[in-house]
Amino acid sequence: MIKKIVLLLVILALASCSSSKPAIATTKKAAAVQTRTAATKRSTPVKPIGKNYPSTNNTTEVIQSTSKTVVTSDLINNYVLLYKDIAMGNMKTYGIPASIILAQGILESGAGRGDLAVDANNHFGIKCHNDWLGESVRHDDDSAQECFRKYPQASESYRDHALFLVGKKRYATLFTYEKDDYKSWAKGLRAAGYATDPKYPDKLISYIERYNLHQYDCQVTGRNYVPINTSAPTKKTSYDVASDPKINMNAYDPNSYEVQKGDTLYSISKKFNLLVDDLKRKNNLTDNAISIGQRLKVK
Repeated sequence: MIKKIVLLLVILALASCSSSKPAIATTKKAAAVQTRTAATKRSTPVKPIGKNYPSTNNTTEVIQSTSKTVVTSDLINNYVLLYKDIAMGNMKTYGIPASIILAQGILESGAGRGDLAVDANNHFGIKCHNDWLGESVRHDDDSAQECFRKYPQASESYRDHALFLVGKKRYATLFTYEKDDYKSWAKGLRAAGYATDPKYPDKLISYIERYNLHQYDCQVTGRNYVPINTSAPTKKTSYDVASDPKINMNAYDPNSYEVQKGDTLYSISKKFNLLVDDLKRKNNLTDNAISIGQRLKVK
């Protein structure tokens, strides 16, 4: 009888141990699942909240044009202060909106930090073309090692950009727009073939509106300016252009014009809405002879 009782107790003990093992295994498995779930949640990135016009409080962005350049909003603002006077001078002389000039400069040069701007003072990505007689550099763009213009000073790149637009027939439609109609100019540049990027107009307009570049158009036209992006600077910050080593003031004068290859007194007079006799009188010329590189008063 005692043996039967002992045997029964042993059987009950074995049954109890057997039934408890699955519960332990299940608990470990659940814990593992919970651990993996928690880890997944921690590793999932949080998407930033987008804005129409991000704050220009020294935010960072990548400018992709003729080269990939990482810049901050402070660098872009400094770039604008550096070249706004030249842009406004070119607007007065050639009729190109200062906002468009500055936006193209920001985009094409990476706010002055891109390879072409650093190596060749080329702020507008202008290639050599057949009529270029100056220095050049090679740079990968649409094709490998394409020829780009090189300038001794950045200011000459700004002047050449204006002459490039004025002198090419395919850009003639641009000059039928209002001087301060930056949206039409941005779309027109793309339509005329200045850039192949379908988003080129949107990029220019974005810079103009994020950094309030239209204020410089209004300074030239005398129209009232209403800021679009109130977080960007709109004050007329003074900047001593002449003291900056990057700018050659001898090469920049909105009241004069440097004679280019193929120019005549007649073509120059048409460009600046002058009579040939008036142009000769301003420059004390006794005949129609002019030379390449000669600087003529046009204002």
